[in-house]
Amino acid sequence: MTITKRVTFIAKEGCEEKMKELLTAMVEPSKKEPGIIFYDIFQCKENKRKFYAVESWADEKALDGHKATEHYAVYKSSFEPYCEDKYTEELDILG
Repeated sequence: MTITKRVTFIAKEGCEEKMKELLTAMVEPSKKEPGIIFYDIFQCKENKRKFYAVESWADEKALDGHKATEHYAVYKSSFEPYCEDKYTEELDILG
């Protein structure tokens, strides 16, 4: 079953560029992973501190594989000092 998620990140004041750099670094390697359907990062026009990671995976196995990659480990160990808030919404959409 396809898994689609939107992860929202709110960068700390003054950390917008670093947050953008960290999140953008995930795009290309993630798009090369088995089971990827869609992966991209978006920054809000009205609130430059708000970012969305929108990702869609073929199944749970593909998502678990993503979480086991080196680029995911780098992101997980790096984003917190620059992030004020983070929340995930699983999207119920047809894919």
